[in-house]
Amino acid sequence: MGKTKSKSLRKASKTINTAGVKFNENFEKNKKILVGLSLSKKLRNQMAGLMTRTRRQELVQIESEKARKK
Repeated sequence: MGKTKSKSLRKASKTINTAGVKFNENFEKNKKILVGLSLSKKLRNQMAGLMTRTRRQELVQIESEKARKK
């Protein structure tokens, strides 16, 4: 079981995600995308992890919808 993320972290990551930044299911690539922002190492890693998890959940949801349509 993982730790819960703070509301401010979730809100900030949602804002960045809706700004058009393309994140994927790879943690390392997401972390490199966030290097441009002036974040602490801990905050950058938490945000990259949250983005990775949400992207993976989106992909699973899309695949399950495709399976239902068939």
